[in-house]
Amino acid sequence: MALPAWPMFLTVVLITVLFLKTIVSRRRRRAYNLPPGPKPWPIIGNLNLIGELPHRSIHELSKLYGPLMLLRFGSMPVIVGSSAEMAKFFLKTNDAAFSDRPTLSIGKYTAYDSSDIMWSQYGAYLRQARRICATELFSARRLESFEYIRDEEVRGMIHGLREASGRVVRLRSYLQMMTLSVISRMVLGRKYIQGEAAAEEGSPPVFMPAEFREIVDELFALNGVFNIGDFVPWLHWLDLQGYVRRMKRASKMFDQFLNYILDEHNQRRRLEGERFVVRDMVDVLLQLADDPNLEVQLSRDNVKALTQDMILGGTDTTTMTIEWAISELLKNPELQAKATEELDRVVGRERLVTEGDLPHLPYMEAVLKETLRLHPAAPVLAPHLAREDTSVDGFDIPAGTTVFVNVWSIGHDPALWDAPEEFRPARFIGSEVDVKGQDFELLPFGSGRRMCPGFSLGLKVTLLSIANLLHCFTWRLPDGMTVEQLSMEETFLLAMPRKVPLEAVIEPKHMESLDTSD
Repeated sequence: MALPAWPMFLTVVLITVLFLKTIVSRRRRRAYNLPPGPKPWPIIGNLNLIGELPHRSIHELSKLYGPLMLLRFGSMPVIVGSSAEMAKFFLKTNDAAFSDRPTLSIGKYTAYDSSDIMWSQYGAYLRQARRICATELFSARRLESFEYIRDEEVRGMIHGLREASGRVVRLRSYLQMMTLSVISRMVLGRKYIQGEAAAEEGSPPVFMPAEFREIVDELFALNGVFNIGDFVPWLHWLDLQGYVRRMKRASKMFDQFLNYILDEHNQRRRLEGERFVVRDMVDVLLQLADDPNLEVQLSRDNVKALTQDMILGGTDTTTMTIEWAISELLKNPELQAKATEELDRVVGRERLVTEGDLPHLPYMEAVLKETLRLHPAAPVLAPHLAREDTSVDGFDIPAGTTVFVNVWSIGHDPALWDAPEEFRPARFIGSEVDVKGQDFELLPFGSGRRMCPGFSLGLKVTLLSIANLLHCFTWRLPDGMTVEQLSMEETFLLAMPRKVPLEAVIEPKHMESLDTSD
């Protein structure tokens, strides 16, 4: 039966419009002059080229296709910058155009629907959160007020290591407890993860240390995975790798912990009333959440998201950097001796290193910078998302493209560094290159609008810890192991830890009579 003339006319018009739209869309896509890159496979794109260490896989590809390279992760177009010039383009010159984040499962399921600093989209909420970090949480005044906590916890770690002197110790476990204790006391007010600390106040612990470590390790691991469902959306519902299930489980457990924290803090605020005094960073956030003049009101989930950021961001990244530094010095005994000489000369042998000593220890600072160059905590910075069409070096980057900056590749660039594979702290003596986001050949904390807001705290804890570990102990490899046998393999998580935790023998050097306990 023939269709009436009017509906038939509309059908023809609709088909014509759709056809023309498709043609125009294709022409627009063809008009982009995209950067070079390997030919993608159907469905998976270039995921087949990404190995267990994505930063190294991408580095090898950039040798073939250049410092600006196009990849396809499933259906997601990905641009990778692997040079200081490209890092500056994305993170400074066009920072505003690349300030968003792609929508990924890890943000949705573990960061309160991407409302933390790491995964939230750029806008009023993120600007406000970063302002809170700069003026309230990580201000110079706030960090100075917590110096005694950092000093006490480093002393506690040294005391524990002394009791194990002469034996093989696994350094990572001591570092993890120290960094967790520092962050827990600064952010939460006390050591919630230690059963004895909670028992003293008459309340049961929320997590025992081993259980808490398991959840933190799981969240770090999940932040570094390549979830197929993010890159091939029509497969998301299958959760082929089981990552989403693990994200939901870990997030649920950590949420129980954070709810306990907030309830306890709110109860103290109610009980103390007008006598209430801010003691920690959660107190600060809860007070701000009550402020009706905030540009964007903070919900309970927002407070939990920001608290989780501080706990996760301030623990394992610091631990891993310290462990890498000691590993490199074990592998280079002459450099360990040079660092020790500076410490003995500046600090003396009668006391521990304090934060006031750090500006007078240029070689120790150079050791830290060289460690961050060779072993950046985030070898590939968290992904950015192009908010608008942009061009660089004659190539187009369409809006909606995901952008990675491979800082590991930049730190190993022979055009920037002599003998880039060698650990040479002396390269930073007399150098003005710093890690604070203005020197694009060294970007362990990123730069610009998405730079790590807590980097100043991380630097304080890391440098203070490395200096005291070297000042108090002589470090050597276990009997029968040579420096050539010391594995320097890494693994890829949110951060980049040693694949095998460092084990070493320590001997006290001096200060035997000094009380290092809290």
